[in-house]
Amino acid sequence: MRSTLKYSVATAVLAAAALTVFARGTPAQSASDSSPSVTGADDKTSPILSSPIYGVTIPAGYRQWELIAPSHEAILDELRGILGNPVATKAYREGTLPFPDGTILAKVAWKHVPSVQDNGALGKFQAFVPGHPTTVQIMVKDSKKYASTGGWGFGRFINGQPVDEAQHKTCFPCHSAFAKQHDFVFTRYAP
Repeated sequence: MRSTLKYSVATAVLAAAALTVFARGTPAQSASDSSPSVTGADDKTSPILSSPIYGVTIPAGYRQWELIAPSHEAILDELRGILGNPVATKAYREGTLPFPDGTILAKVAWKHVPSVQDNGALGKFQAFVPGHPTTVQIMVKDSKKYASTGGWGFGRFINGQPVDEAQHKTCFPCHSAFAKQHDFVFTRYAP
């Protein structure tokens, strides 16, 4: 139990540090980027624009948003950083549920790999760092536009490109089955 706790804390710290490094390589967010609109830097939209749950793009400047929480996804063996726009961050800090319209969450994920530099330096403890990036996933709260999916629109992107329709169709059923009591959002705030 103790080593699991150390591992979890270390993973969270490393994910947060990696997210900071990841964010440094992006251009500064302009004042116009702070709005809750969802316009992608590459204007790549999740499939089926006419669908009630798609039409989500990667928001410009999202890498400058605040870290809501890091996580480790064991099945996919990923480190993740969940970022929130100012509307999301305020809602998390105030404990507001349901999340207000204009909330946007971005999940950035990387393969979980051992750190070559830190292995053995800490005794039996092994440090981990982000490896190859896997996905960027976006959730947008608009209770009218996405009424059929609990008020949330979803977008999943690999290398800046939206994944296919079949993958997008898995988003809401999973959130509905496992996170309905938290307004369909898995992530809890890590203060």
